Amino acid sequence: MNLNINLRKSVYLMLVLALGTLNSCDDSVDTNPLTATDVDASFTITPVEGAMNTYLLTAQTKGVILSKWDTGDGASVGKMNQVISLPDAGTYTITHTAIGAGVATGTASKQIIVEKTDPAKGNLVQGGTFATAADQAKWTNAKLSPSGAAFWSFGANGATIYSPGGWAQEGIYQAIEVVKDREYTVDMTVSCPSGLKETFFEVYAGTSVPKPGVEYKDNLVMGIGTWDGCGLSKFSGRLSGVGCKKNAVTNTVSNVVKFAQSGTIYLLIRSGSNATGNEPITVTKVEFRGK
Repeated sequence: MNLNINLRKSVYLMLVLALGTLNSCDDSVDTNPLTATDVDASFTITPVEGAMNTYLLTAQTKGVILSKWDTGDGASVGKMNQVISLPDAGTYTITHTAIGAGVATGTASKQIIVEKTDPAKGNLVQGGTFATAADQAKWTNAKLSPSGAAFWSFGANGATIYSPGGWAQEGIYQAIEVVKDREYTVDMTVSCPSGLKETFFEVYAGTSVPKPGVEYKDNLVMGIGTWDGCGLSKFSGRLSGVGCKKNAVTNTVSNVVKFAQSGTIYLLIRSGSNATGNEPITVTKVEFRGK
């Protein structure tokens, strides 16, 4: 008798569970319950005391796995407590993209008005936007590609490097005066509409004078390298954010440099590729500033 009762109870329980499951399926509209539905990208901006034109961006963290920040030059992955420096006077729109479970995203933007340019962090690069003929004239071709297979093209949107592959490369550079033991930061906006194959994009700040036809290797600061794991998909942002090549001095990804002597150094950008079919890389807003 007890066996029959227990058996009937088990069948009844299984039926209830089955119906419950069916009802649950009918009511569901989210095929992936692990995907967040409302990612809060709100954040605060706090001036950093004692540091001119420097701000702490603090994202709310509930439900946020990753933060991307865009100060106007393209978004790049950052910290949820991100410190930024805006040396030049102007109005900046800061956009935070919060990424939650299931790669769901939310965005929020705020403005920062910088009243005065920081005189200690003036940009030492001349013609860094390449926007005018006068800007472009500040740069010298390194003449690494005698055949002209790889070449730089200047325009209002910046300087663009074209390489047909076969390890063809070309560089551009300009001289900059530096002070002994002072730290400087190097950065620029870089973009490419698609991922690259077998390509390098490198930035040097060396004391050696560039020579025509000689590949420059003096003091690599930063860059993009497909062998290093970046540039494999389309990108647009500051090189300090999208690059992955390690600084030759620190052996870390860092855009900070300093020099043992005061005098002239050469900021050189060179890029090339072994693969065919790559889209060109464009660079603008090149900066070399005291830290």
